[in-house]
Amino acid sequence: MRRMTISRLALGTALGLLAVSAHAASVSRLTPPSELFASGTADPIISRFLPGQRFDLQATIRPDEGDSVVSFEFFVDGAWVNGPLPVGGGTNDSRLARNSLVTETGAADTCLRDGKTTGASGCVLAAGLPSNAAVVSFRGYSSYSGGVHQFKVNARTANGRTISANGNFEVVGLANGGRTAKNIIILVGDGMGAAHRTAARVMAKGYAQGKARGKLAMDTFPYSGQVMTASLNSIVTDSAPGMANYVSGNKANNNEEGVWPDDTLAAFDNPRMEYLAEYLHMLQGKSLGIVTTADVFDATPAANAVHTSARGNGTGIVDQFLDDRSKTGLSVLLGGGRKWFLPNPGGSTSPQPVNGSQRSARNDYVLPADIVNGWGAAVGKLDPERDLIGDFVSAGFAYAPDNTALNAAFARGTPDKLLGLFAYSNMNVSYDKIAARRGNSEVVDAFGFPDQPMLDDMTDKALKVLSRNPKGFVAMIEAASIDKQAHLMDTDRWIHDVIEFDRAIAVAKRFAEQNPDTVVIVTADHECSGAAIIGAATVSAAQLAADKLAGKSVVGIYEAARFPRYTMGADGYPVTTNIDNKMLIGYGANADRYENWLPNRFPTRDTQQPFPPAQSPANPSVRNKDEGALITGQVAGDQAAHTGSDIPLSAFGLGAGYFTGTFDNTDVFFKLGQIAVGGVE
Repeated sequence: MRRMTISRLALGTALGLLAVSAHAASVSRLTPPSELFASGTADPIISRFLPGQRFDLQATIRPDEGDSVVSFEFFVDGAWVNGPLPVGGGTNDSRLARNSLVTETGAADTCLRDGKTTGASGCVLAAGLPSNAAVVSFRGYSSYSGGVHQFKVNARTANGRTISANGNFEVVGLANGGRTAKNIIILVGDGMGAAHRTAARVMAKGYAQGKARGKLAMDTFPYSGQVMTASLNSIVTDSAPGMANYVSGNKANNNEEGVWPDDTLAAFDNPRMEYLAEYLHMLQGKSLGIVTTADVFDATPAANAVHTSARGNGTGIVDQFLDDRSKTGLSVLLGGGRKWFLPNPGGSTSPQPVNGSQRSARNDYVLPADIVNGWGAAVGKLDPERDLIGDFVSAGFAYAPDNTALNAAFARGTPDKLLGLFAYSNMNVSYDKIAARRGNSEVVDAFGFPDQPMLDDMTDKALKVLSRNPKGFVAMIEAASIDKQAHLMDTDRWIHDVIEFDRAIAVAKRFAEQNPDTVVIVTADHECSGAAIIGAATVSAAQLAADKLAGKSVVGIYEAARFPRYTMGADGYPVTTNIDNKMLIGYGANADRYENWLPNRFPTRDTQQPFPPAQSPANPSVRNKDEGALITGQVAGDQAAHTGSDIPLSAFGLGAGYFTGTFDNTDVFFKLGQIAVGGVE
């Protein structure tokens, strides 16, 4: 790879997309994305930013065959972005170090282009590009000038040709005045649509003659809206942009976190946009807390602090949590994922190291100089042997490997920073954690980690730590297994996880009541599985168990469904979900499964675990085989899929009134920016 520092760079006005072919000079990608570039129309505005929010400018240039790019400029509203070449010993413009020009090193056999070998080992640019293409970048641009701006790239070639393209973006101004929120709490029920919320209410509260006997904590929030969840490249998002869109104000591609797509193969060099936590840490000194029941490398937690185009690159993701903490203010990280923090001196995960480590150089990174200079980011290192837990502790974090240690840490006083890693990968789901606490000997062994905290306990501890910062905080708290169990169509488990999530919501609401300079929102990154409450069983639990092949013949719809009555235990969870007249859930985005409407004894195998329990069924297509009626699916594979449905959002606290109506997920970022920076009248 050849990465050059270019003497001039800038931005400006004008036309649309040039025709793209292997032999015609053109700009085939311009970032940030815009309709002005894509279609030649100015609306809608795709990319929007808060005043001073940083983002990268990038273009992919395709010169004529036999030509090459030698320099480039970006302009915004006709003004150059950077200054002249630095002069040794004089006053240098540091922006020059934020430029880069990336090309292939040459026509090596491993990287032949133009239809011969594309995207092969040894290449640095993506498949389908001509061998003389170039990706040009300026890192960490920002503007404080409100309104719509036009930008332009000019690329000059060795043959004296200038190749140009134009796009636009908007800087969204803030109304100043009024109280500002000190604390922001974002509670994400991953995959939680309206039906998931309703099902939890039916189970936890019950109904009498058509009236709910009580409300969930999330039901008591006074303001609500409906969120459109599409990603940059699909009407159906995955969790990476589903979360990142909320906290960056910009659309990202599926699989990508805090970046836009580009035409290089590296996973950590994509053009970035600044996260809410980064922005508010830079502006106000706020801390960041991330709490999840998933592996902490997973898409939703990572998409609050990590910039990568590959959500699965666990080693680099968790390294970035620590190494860029001075940019994000990270002070709390709680969840699963210990496998990424344990040293792996051999660097191989096949065979699986006995300590459970899955650190690997293959999913780690070393950043290019332009990103380091433009963002002040840590360079990174390919270091599977790293003891990341030790490095967190050296950085001042108290470490808790289990619930007992978590409580002990607070018995000594509230720590300034907190790391908790309670499983090798995803934490156990609440259905099984509660069963274990009740002494059910048949429960899964929690993947070898039986002493795991509940989400409401984790939330309480996180808020106590974050409250130590007098400048406030941003907290993201995720109930991850609503989504994971909905994918697996394990109804009883995902409903349990919604109930666990609601208990965490109650903790956050109490905090906001005691700290009125706090705004709390409850939402989801997307809906998962097309879940629907289709009715209830017309037979007893004993009859369901006796006739496991009954299938749809026992589904009571309309008045035959009546009102299922669950009994709640002292721990706040159902004594059993296997009741007479049991609520039944159908799935509109389902894969094949065998259904007997009974609770599944064991959770479906979690392939993220280094040592998955042998007794867990491999997937829903074999779970309950010969013990349930086959329900054929509408999607391929063995898991239910996400859907493109709008999802509900509930808000409480300072500025909660901004969250009404129907709005895009990126709008949430600007509403939070107004509340935290501009203020609320």
